[in-house]
Amino acid sequence: MPPDLTRLYYEDLNVGDEHQSTGRTVTETDVVGFAGLSGDFNNMHIDEEFAKKTVFGTRVAHGLCVLSIASGLWFTMPRLATVAFMGLEDWRFSGAVKFGDTIHITRKLVEQKEHKRPNMGFLTFEVNVHNQNGDVVQKGKWVILVQRKEAS
Repeated sequence: MPPDLTRLYYEDLNVGDEHQSTGRTVTETDVVGFAGLSGDFNNMHIDEEFAKKTVFGTRVAHGLCVLSIASGLWFTMPRLATVAFMGLEDWRFSGAVKFGDTIHITRKLVEQKEHKRPNMGFLTFEVNVHNQNGDVVQKGKWVILVQRKEAS
């Protein structure tokens, strides 16, 4: 069966609308790959013996690695007619993600704002990254520029 290609436009959403993604388990391979890609070889992420002596007691995923995985999970929720990802607002790393943790994201539309061009508008979502226990490990707002429906 082909994937659902339905896209939600600016007018299809209302402040307060909420969605939840599927889950994704964060693996050692994810973290090692991210370390290679980013060049961030901090011992907290790659050295188990060092990490055992930290507050976490084991290696943890890079915060930006988790954020990157979260951005992919975005696409398991109802699709938006996205023009561009405009940025993060007040993004916080509030908990560690260990190898083997499963994360998912929730989003809630908190603001719709007109754009100077009439064929698009800004949507601001409150986004939370949750682990398998329901704890919020990252949170903040994502601003997305979305297409508007064609004028009839």
